[in-house]
Amino acid sequence: MSSAPETPASEEPDEPGVPEAPRHWEADVLLRDGRTAHIRPIGPEDAELLVDFYARVSDQSKYYRFFTPMPRLSPRDVLRFTNVDHDRRVAFVLTVGEDMIAVGRYDAYDDRRAEVAFLVQDEHQGRGIAQVLLEHLAQAGRERGIEVFSADVLPDNQRMIQTFRDAGYKVASGFEDGVVTLEFEIDPTETAIGVMQQREHRAESASIEAFFNARSVAIIGASRRQDTVGRTLVRNLVTGDYTGRVYVVNPSTEAVAGLPSYASVGEIPGDVDVAVVAVPAESVQDVVLDCAAKGVHGLIVISSGFAETGEEGRQRQRRLVGLARSYGLRLIGPNCLGIINTDPAHQLNASLSTVMPPRGRAGFFCQSGALGSAILEKVNNRGLGLSTFVSAGNRADVSGNDLLQYWEEDASTEVVLLYLESIGNPRKFSRITRRVSRRKPIVAVRSGRNTQGVPMGHAVRTIGAPPEAVDAMFAQSGVIQVDTLDEMFDVAQLLAHQPLPRGRRVAVVGNSDALGLLATDAAVSVGLVVNKSVQLGADAGAEDFEDALDAAIDDPDVDAVVAVYIPPLDVSGEDVANVLAAVGEQSDKPLVSTFLGAEGVPELLRVPDVAGSTAGRGSVPSYPAVEAAVRALARVVSYAVWVGKQDADEDDDEIDPTPAKRFVNEVLLRHPDGKVLSPDELVELLRCYGIDLWAAVPVRSREEAIAVGERLGWQVVLKATAERLRERPDQAHVWRNIDDAREMEDAWDFLTGVISDPESAGFVVQRVAPPGVPVSIGSVEDPLFGPVISFGISGPLTELLGDRVYRIPPLSRVDAAEMVREIKAAPLLFGYRGGDVADVEDIERLVRRVAQLQNDIPQVRTLDLALVLAGPGGATVLNASAKVEPVADARSDWFVRRLTAMVGDTLPE
Repeated sequence: MSSAPETPASEEPDEPGVPEAPRHWEADVLLRDGRTAHIRPIGPEDAELLVDFYARVSDQSKYYRFFTPMPRLSPRDVLRFTNVDHDRRVAFVLTVGEDMIAVGRYDAYDDRRAEVAFLVQDEHQGRGIAQVLLEHLAQAGRERGIEVFSADVLPDNQRMIQTFRDAGYKVASGFEDGVVTLEFEIDPTETAIGVMQQREHRAESASIEAFFNARSVAIIGASRRQDTVGRTLVRNLVTGDYTGRVYVVNPSTEAVAGLPSYASVGEIPGDVDVAVVAVPAESVQDVVLDCAAKGVHGLIVISSGFAETGEEGRQRQRRLVGLARSYGLRLIGPNCLGIINTDPAHQLNASLSTVMPPRGRAGFFCQSGALGSAILEKVNNRGLGLSTFVSAGNRADVSGNDLLQYWEEDASTEVVLLYLESIGNPRKFSRITRRVSRRKPIVAVRSGRNTQGVPMGHAVRTIGAPPEAVDAMFAQSGVIQVDTLDEMFDVAQLLAHQPLPRGRRVAVVGNSDALGLLATDAAVSVGLVVNKSVQLGADAGAEDFEDALDAAIDDPDVDAVVAVYIPPLDVSGEDVANVLAAVGEQSDKPLVSTFLGAEGVPELLRVPDVAGSTAGRGSVPSYPAVEAAVRALARVVSYAVWVGKQDADEDDDEIDPTPAKRFVNEVLLRHPDGKVLSPDELVELLRCYGIDLWAAVPVRSREEAIAVGERLGWQVVLKATAERLRERPDQAHVWRNIDDAREMEDAWDFLTGVISDPESAGFVVQRVAPPGVPVSIGSVEDPLFGPVISFGISGPLTELLGDRVYRIPPLSRVDAAEMVREIKAAPLLFGYRGGDVADVEDIERLVRRVAQLQNDIPQVRTLDLALVLAGPGGATVLNASAKVEPVADARSDWFVRRLTAMVGDTLPE
């Protein structure tokens, strides 16, 4: 695969001493088939590697690349191709192990245009390599000011032509002298980003599928001794009825558990899809090399002794991940429990857990190996059932994001369960969960929620955003965030077996007045509305329950039913159970129960499932306490409401970010270390997004203040703007409604008298704004989290009470509307105690504009509309500030596919 002709020796190589390529241009990437490779800028030291690569390329691919027979590269060609300036001439190579398998480059021919070309080794064509190279070249070009790529391609090189057309850019083409010329702007349009994310999704899903659907597994470190990790792994695979081939590797013995033992993976006669590694940490790297030579797809590293042990282990883990990825292998672990697939076609228990959970509809991801065992015990005891299970341990490579990509398309997984001890890439997590949650509910427990702490072995960087912003990200993404594992299972068993409710209206049907009252109180406390409460009495039988449940479900004013059954003494309740199961199977509204105080899905309430699940769709979950049943139902109701809102129109404001981007870049050219924007600069930036900032004229003396007041036509305010003063709760730094020179003199004398150090108070004169409720809108660019926007009432009370809400751009109209209404002080905007009703739509518009600005321009480090008066006539922006800073990679991970880097590396998450 190749494109674009090039006369190899048409230019002299760049002079020595050129700047080094940016470190963030180097990354591990995932290809279409789920295997990994390494992409990096080319360098002079790659001369021999390039020659070897070129020798493996077919004559046809060489002809497609250069439009002329070129069987070999001359020394001058090699010199030119490996010496680039990483600016006007940029080249990337893709490597697997010690081999170069592809090279891509662009050469600029004016300030904004460059010619792009690729050459991919024939045996690796069709793996999506050209698309990955194009993404990374386009991002490098954008960082260097390139706006347009062009390529000359021979007409019969259809694969390369399709590569450009499939990139998501708008491609223009021409034909002259037997050559097709393609040209396209490389600005990352929504279409281009969407195409990139779809490729990312397919590649990550494929890499995980290869683990779960492995046809053969090798246990490396298997032992003949009982109660060893290796022996446990072999026993779990064999006794779990794994349908594939099991190989054991141990150079010290001839057989383990009746299976022949091999000295190394390389000696195994058949193919090996997955290797489970249980050897000492210092030996794992040798195992990686052995597996790479064998062609193993992925590694599950059970071994401990890595990042969880300290800095030495962290370095060992970094080397392990780098080595595995460089040879095309994905890695689960290290220090993990393993993986499970309950599909009868595989029955894979490649884990240390002796519990093989029943077949079910939920996929479960956790990190801690020790906790994983407890989780599987709970799943088994509740009869919940799982489709697949992964314990990722230190989560050095495969993460929850990868599993989400797989579960999104996995037909056997209807509910996703996550136990998260850390989030390595919250931006990506937010993007994926927003999409997955529309189709499948995600239930998550997040440890360290208040402290932001993470286990020692987890390679993550600190999130600068406040904990409330992380919670907002979960809610905005539709993730059902719960506080405990028990609550997770409470919610999961409802989602797995019952339909989603259509609203918050609940009916309570039971045979205990006391429990019925508890259920009603619990429902009201979590925001549900009890429209019907039917108490049948202690002697109620199956027919009574059937009639009452049918009536409740048929009631159009009921969206869900809570059934409470505590039987009289010496009564089994089997007849009532049959009724509950029959109603639950046929109802299109969810039914939950407190049945005999049982937890999970009791045998009596299970509905057979043709798919083999222990409790089919329609089975009725039971909770030992009605409060737990109602709390789980409320969580599911909130999720159902979120799903319903996703059909609302996204923000249709058409704002062209180009002028604002150009303006910020001009400011940074003059101030390469960044700066706080001046009032005039801030006015210009905000104007690009339709935000009108009222002029505030700085004054340094009484005479200047009088002159400005006269120029503005009076009806002005004099105020101090220094940060130490502007949030004073007593408002002693402000004098309003000044109508003439005498009043200005009085105002000046008073304020300079009560304010200490008036010379640094930052006095300004500003026109008096229409009355309104003071609100503030802020945004910040978090290095790991990305853009974050906040909203609240302006002033110190908001800070004291923590009454501020957060969202993650991009924002829809629904997101902005919820922000404005979510703060506790929201009634002030809606006529509280006879006040004016503010123009809330204008506030929402302002919130969306700030969010879009922050989302478009990562160089805006902070933006704070500190004082916005929200009145009946609209929102008036009176006070604002912003700081801009250069960003080395400018969120490049949004526009290119790359695997998460280990902490301590300079690559972005």
